[in-house]
Parts: sequence; structure tokens; C-alpha cells
Amino acid sequence: MQHFLSVHDVTNIDTLVNEGLQLKKSPFAHKHLGENKTIGLLFFNQSLRTRLSTQRAAQNLGMNTMVMTVGQDSWGLELEEGVIMDGGNAEHVKEAAAVMGKYCDILAVRAFAGLQDREKDYAELVMTQFKKYAGVPIVNLESATRHPLQSLADCITIEEYKTTARPKVVLTWAPHFKSLPQAVANSFCEWMTRRDVEFVVTYPEGYELNPDYLNNAKVVYNQDEAFAGADFIYAKNWSSYEQYGKVLTKDPSWMITQQKMDLTNNGKFMHCLPVRRNVKVTDEVIDGPQSIVVEQAGNRLWSAQAVLKQILETL
Repeated sequence: MQHFLSVHDVTNIDTLVNEGLQLKKSPFAHKHLGENKTIGLLFFNQSLRTRLSTQRAAQNLGMNTMVMTVGQDSWGLELEEGVIMDGGNAEHVKEAAAVMGKYCDILAVRAFAGLQDREKDYAELVMTQFKKYAGVPIVNLESATRHPLQSLADCITIEEYKTTARPKVVLTWAPHFKSLPQAVANSFCEWMTRRDVEFVVTYPEGYELNPDYLNNAKVVYNQDEAFAGADFIYAKNWSSYEQYGKVLTKDPSWMITQQKMDLTNNGKFMHCLPVRRNVKVTDEVIDGPQSIVVEQAGNRLWSAQAVLKQILETL
């Protein structure tokens, strides 16, 4: 693996999922791979699970880690080409990425969508520019349109907890009062449509995802119908793609309740976290026996370690 920006960089998902499960059993078995190598973690936005799990994954593999928050620990970065730099950004990504590539063997970058300009967000300028100029492998720690490390952790979690060979997995929109990106939903769709699962996506009208990411997923606008017989319920909010970045409804009837979970096949409740309790999901559900959100978050470590291991093996 040369870079990890999306599922398209993965040769075989089954192999990567199994790699994560094996690393969970033997975290330090490949510590020699990262000896005398350094990963730089670059954050344009906040992080808890992504930052800590990726640092720990790198350390498990013997790597040194460096962490930087752009604009706080560094100069503001200009990403556009050919601009007159007389604004607030003091350094261009051409120099910054190239210099970081001299210090680090791998760079991992997190940069959210702005949700103001769809064309700009979906062009993935941050990831594209770092890949272009750093000269080292780039790992996506969540970008404007994707969160592949989360999706890999989700695949590992489903593999661990499934009770049938081909489980029914439902991605459901859940209400939120803020405008949130489509990255987690987009990425989950890309990965699930490549897995041996019955995959259903449910959301209110107006929250259709970009068809390039939705692929061949079955869409059901009735949440109760979608939940019927499900083995996994994955709740996530996202803002409108068509009316880009807009919150079209905060309909509380889409919140995940125990009554809705009772429609499932004793389905497991999943969420990428952080989650707004009693907005997206009731306390009863997230604190109940069907919730595996903490276990799911724990698998972020093994998804990151599996990816870093495959990259290190190419260096």
C-alpha cells in the first residue's frame, strides 16, 4: 500500500480486516517494522479517537510520532496554486509538505469539509496537495469526503460481532442541530458496498448522498422498514448534499430509540462517536446491551495499525 486515502487504495479488504484482527491478538509482533521511522500526524481539525489511536498504532509498530495542529502549532497553510500570498496564510503547502516529508517517513492528515463550497470540498485539496508535494505515503485521518480508517474499524467490528454469514447492515441518518459533513456516511457506503452484507441506507428525503459514494446500496426512506430484521444499526448525521451543507430537518422521530431497536434482529448499535445523547440516540440504547460503540472505537487502533503495517512493509 503506497497511500491510504480511500478504499480505492486497498487491494483486498478481507486481508486488511483480518490483519487488524490478528494485530489485536498480537499488537507488538511487528514492532521491528517501524524501528527508526517516524510518522507525522497533522491536524487541521479536532480529534480524540483518531489522534490517540493512530499514535498508539504507530508506537505498537515501533515508530516515533510527531503531532502538529495547523494554525496553532504551525503557520497557516495556503493550499491554492498561483495565489498572491498577501492574506493570513504565511506558508504554502508546496514547501510545508515537502519539508515535513524530509522529517517523516509517513504523514497522516486530518482536514474536515468546510460545507460552504461543494465543488471545493469534493476536490479534496488538502489530501491532493499533500500527496503531490510530501514525497512520502499519506494516510487519511478524515478528509472532506471520506473517513477510511473509521470505515475499516467498522468492518473489523462487524466481522467480530456478526452472528450470520451475511448480516443486514443499516446506515441510518439521525438528527442533529449542526451542519455535519458527509465523510463518515460516504466512506461507510464505499466500504459496505464492497462487503458481503445486505446493506441498506435510510434517511429523510433531501438527504441523498453523492451517488458516486452510495454505489449500489439499497435506499429506504422509511426508517422502521429499514430496521426490520437488521443485525447492525449504524447511526450518523450528515448535512444535505444537494442543498450543500444545509440542515433541512431536525425531526426527532429519526432519533434511535429502544422501540426502534426492537424492530431489529437483536441488532447491534454502532456510532463513530462523538455522539449527542438524546438527540441522535437515547441513553437507553447507547448504554444498553445492544450498543457496541466503545468496542467499535477501540477497533480504531487496529484499523490504523493494519494500514500502517502495510505501508511500512513497502518502505
